[in-house]
Amino acid sequence: MKRTFTILFIVFIPAMHVMAQQFPLGIFDAQAEVGNAKKGMCKYNAQTQEYTITGSGTNIWSTHDEFHFVYKKMKGDFILTTNAAFIGKGVEDHRKWGWMVRQSLDTLSPHINAVVHGDGLTSLQFRKTTGAETEEKRSTLTHADVVRLERKGNTYIMSVARSGEIFVMDSIDLDLGDDVYVGLFVCSHNNAVSETAVFHNVRITIPAPATLVPYKQYLGSQLEIMDVATGASKIIYQSPRSLQAPNFMNDGEHLIYNAGGLIYKFDLKKNAPAVLNTGKVTNNNNDHVISFDGKMLGLSGTIKDDEDGSKVYTVSINGGEPKQITPTGPSYLHGWSADGKYLVFVGQRNDDFDIYKVPANGGEEINLTNSKGLDDGCEYSPDGKYIYFNSVRSGLMQLYRMKPDGSAVEQLTNDEFNNWFPHVSPDGKWIAFISFDQTVSPSDHPFYKHVYLRLMPAGGGKPKVIAYVYGGQATINTPSWSPDSKKIAFVSSNNLLSEVYPKEK
Repeated sequence: MKRTFTILFIVFIPAMHVMAQQFPLGIFDAQAEVGNAKKGMCKYNAQTQEYTITGSGTNIWSTHDEFHFVYKKMKGDFILTTNAAFIGKGVEDHRKWGWMVRQSLDTLSPHINAVVHGDGLTSLQFRKTTGAETEEKRSTLTHADVVRLERKGNTYIMSVARSGEIFVMDSIDLDLGDDVYVGLFVCSHNNAVSETAVFHNVRITIPAPATLVPYKQYLGSQLEIMDVATGASKIIYQSPRSLQAPNFMNDGEHLIYNAGGLIYKFDLKKNAPAVLNTGKVTNNNNDHVISFDGKMLGLSGTIKDDEDGSKVYTVSINGGEPKQITPTGPSYLHGWSADGKYLVFVGQRNDDFDIYKVPANGGEEINLTNSKGLDDGCEYSPDGKYIYFNSVRSGLMQLYRMKPDGSAVEQLTNDEFNNWFPHVSPDGKWIAFISFDQTVSPSDHPFYKHVYLRLMPAGGGKPKVIAYVYGGQATINTPSWSPDSKKIAFVSSNNLLSEVYPKEK
């Protein structure tokens, strides 16, 4: 008896390629020429999450506009952020790229735009009524390559920076109505030619409403991985829940994070999370740390009916029943020593938060700091020579380091920001940390704020901004460097989840 074999040819189409076909304009819904501009185009690269936009048009000025617009319709408050640059020298000094909010797609429409010109002029331009003359508020900063335009009610706030620097801000009040067109634009300032700009780190964010109750209500989360050298960040996963504090695992192919009290192991190749068993500790918080050898996971959390607050536990990196290390709480773990012998944590004892170390197998707590006010964010350097931490001892929250016995304290930052959570790169060269402005109390690190992720040499020096993020609490609480010291994982917050990126089902 003969058997007939059917050969099946299975074609695997990369997920990013499929996504690009489904969403050719990425997070935007449509593109169009406004006015009599020659036809332009937008190409979205799903792999890099970059937008390449080509446009012509005579100008965006006077009583009417001509340009190429890539947009979506929106209501309410929003935050628009991008990095961008023109390709090539260009023809006209006043070619333009930027963010725009318009009442309509008509050439005479009222609008506001945050714009960077070819000659470096950076400004907030606006037309108050249909067909009115365009007005301008020039920034003191020129040649911006990071632009943020935020709407709060009828107030529009432009924040601009050169990459690596802090924002310079301007604002105006303007009523464009609630229902508006929001997007990126390119104008060549000469309808006989076309100009092209490349946009990356493009984010449209719906922020927390004023009515949100902190720690009881949450926005959605975006899990991001940033290339530290280039500053380019990719959204790799989204969730309507609060995902918090990603750690890179030693294989560089997985992340650990917490959500809803559980610990998750996230597969970067499959873009899929799985719950990691932590036994009876089912209320884990965002202070969890992987040992330097990658074999153990340290947790901060509570078990059911424990009213003593967070305690420190350790468990196999593969999961299991955790071992309790600290007998009392609140205790929040932040670091392992490189030899695996000690844990360093923040403990509230005698009505104050100080830094302690404890043998990794359990034992007597050793007090390392005793300054009045909060000491937090303690973490060993890979060579074991220092413990890095943040403290309010100087007034604002600033970064420090000390020897492992608590001696020889050095202050590393002394600026106008509240700086938290110094994370040392695995090669020992850099510190990444998060910075809040002074609208936030020095002893607080809340959710849903504009924050900077910054980088500085491990021994101190001038910090530079590596990411402009809407986040804060849970963004980068724990060590989050990749094993090769080239990338950082973090969480941004958004009440607008896009179908463009992989999303929790």
